[in-house]
Amino acid sequence: MPFIPVVLLLGLCFVYPVAEVLKWGFHDGSWTARYIGTVGRPEYIRILLNTVQVAVVTSVSCMVLGYPVAYVISRQRAALRTVLLIAIVVTMWVSVLIRTYAWMVVLGREGIINNVLAATGIIDEPVQLMFTTGAVYVAMIQTLLPISILASFSGMAGFDQTLLRAARAFGASKWGGFRTVFLPLTIDGVIAGGLLVLLMSLGFFITPALVGGPSDILIANVISDHVNQTLNWNLAAALSAVLLVIGTAMVLAVLIVTLGVRRFHKRAL
Repeated sequence: MPFIPVVLLLGLCFVYPVAEVLKWGFHDGSWTARYIGTVGRPEYIRILLNTVQVAVVTSVSCMVLGYPVAYVISRQRAALRTVLLIAIVVTMWVSVLIRTYAWMVVLGREGIINNVLAATGIIDEPVQLMFTTGAVYVAMIQTLLPISILASFSGMAGFDQTLLRAARAFGASKWGGFRTVFLPLTIDGVIAGGLLVLLMSLGFFITPALVGGPSDILIANVISDHVNQTLNWNLAAALSAVLLVIGTAMVLAVLIVTLGVRRFHKRAL
């Protein structure tokens, strides 16, 4: 059976680790004590909501910023398009930790931005850019934006340009052809990139820990602290399971909404 290796790989690399995490979360045998009594505490709920907010904002921002970049790249000549794609991929080779440290240099009180603002006379004292929510968003968006660009470009690479010419021949304007033909046929790549960014954002902990403030702690930071500092692996496993459920629910919600919009669009046509 050709699917047996795939099933074995998924079972070994996904199902078994997830089962182990769930087992540790239920280690004391009490659903109420572990998941409702502990994970349901107000401080954890606040952190979970903050994590979801950061992930959603980062994902939407990457989709909005990545789509026009991917569009411009897709319109270039083959040689230039290859160079631009390589330049984007190269940025992904740099460690997330190194890129976060680079943002610390840029956003610090003695960083590049404050030095430029001070030199031009715009500010008299350094502006607090580090350890803020804005710093978390900027660093995370810059780190994950290449994924959204590449995913959006993949949806544009196979697009048949004759469809746009046909739309123009039937009287559609450039914007009309883009809105009614190009965008609907390339939106799958945008959604795929947004979902990848969303799931990766839910598990981010290095960037918020280094450039964020006390109110910017994400659930991955809490899990890391319980694993490495308090050694409370049971609680860390329970929080991990809750994060897995939240991520799965968000992905399913996006897919359901997307399918609903497509069905409505087909009926309207």
